[in-house]
Amino acid sequence: MNYRHSFHAGNFADLVKHALLLWLLERRQAAGPVTVIDTHAGAGVYDLTGDATRSREAEAGIARLMSAAERPPLIEALAEEVGTLNPRGATTLYPGSPLLAAGRLRAEDRYVGYELNPPVLDLLTEALAPFAGAAARGGDGFDQAAVEARKTPGALVLIDPPFERPDDYIRAADVGAAVARQDARATVAIWTPLKDMETFDGFLRRLSQSGVNGALVAEARLRPLANPMKMNGCTMVVLNPPAGAEAAASEICGWVANTLGDAGARAEVWTT
Repeated sequence: MNYRHSFHAGNFADLVKHALLLWLLERRQAAGPVTVIDTHAGAGVYDLTGDATRSREAEAGIARLMSAAERPPLIEALAEEVGTLNPRGATTLYPGSPLLAAGRLRAEDRYVGYELNPPVLDLLTEALAPFAGAAARGGDGFDQAAVEARKTPGALVLIDPPFERPDDYIRAADVGAAVARQDARATVAIWTPLKDMETFDGFLRRLSQSGVNGALVAEARLRPLANPMKMNGCTMVVLNPPAGAEAAASEICGWVANTLGDAGARAEVWTT
């Protein structure tokens, strides 16, 4: 699966990922200074009149969220961020995780985003320029995340690969487990697409074999897992989850599945 950020920006999976990221960052900030480490940062902000028009996923995602009559608090928090980025009303820009995190930084906080693609890194650098505490770095975020986390105890680490390579699931599990094992104060959030349970179960087994237990699995399915070639849903797997994470994930995944999903949609949150 090729999950190119610009093509899928603002889709239902972004809503799950980014609403939960905002909540996790707020919780971590309540405990003190925090460094956000983003392994696959992307461009930082996306023009929904560009690549995203080809997939039309934003129309079924962020566009419906912004027009919804009722939004629970954690969905409303994301809507407010998107609204700030689009002051004229029409939702033509969508913030990626770098912009969402950088916009919430306090003087004592930091954001470090890694991007391997040089042209995308240039866009990320430009998007983060207004934020003194945010930095864009070139390189393989899988390789750099554990190193950076060792220097910044209690980090919030987002692992969000494009799943272009067959080993992305393996590397995501291994890096996430390494960070969670080395620092019990660190929170690691791993986003994955959900196409079939066999692939996802293998990912969870890899985490377990790496010595990680007690992970929170937040799942939003928009349709039954009948076609493994489609992204039928997504998950956020949170290692070392903070108190309240289950309720937060249930609010977010439940709203996305119930509001944006088909007849067979469902949301489920559980602990491994």
